[in-house]
Amino acid sequence: MRVRERRAELGISQERLAAELGLTFQQVQKYERAANRISASRLYHMSKVLDVKPAFFYDGYQEAEAHRGFAEPPAETFDFNPMRRREAIELIKAFWSIEKPELRATLLRLARSFAEGGELE
Repeated sequence: MRVRERRAELGISQERLAAELGLTFQQVQKYERAANRISASRLYHMSKVLDVKPAFFYDGYQEAEAHRGFAEPPAETFDFNPMRRREAIELIKAFWSIEKPELRATLLRLARSFAEGGELE
């Protein structure tokens, strides 16, 4: 999940990440879906490509889970977080790249109007 999150944050495609790592994009997909485990050396390489420290991938890891033995962790439940979608990330970046506060305020009013089912003012 953290690989996908960081890749999307940077706007990097699975194909590009795969090329940087010397993998196929299908392998990156498997890593992101947790269908395959990521070795420590591969995780280290990913941290370099994604410009994060290796510890980034362990944020939120529960210590209690480390003592459960060799059993596979339970499958992650589907978590729909709209703030992790590429469109949301792009929108936020574009919004904050607008230098004039009054233009940002206008855009925010427009978005709220659309969300309420309104039309262009």
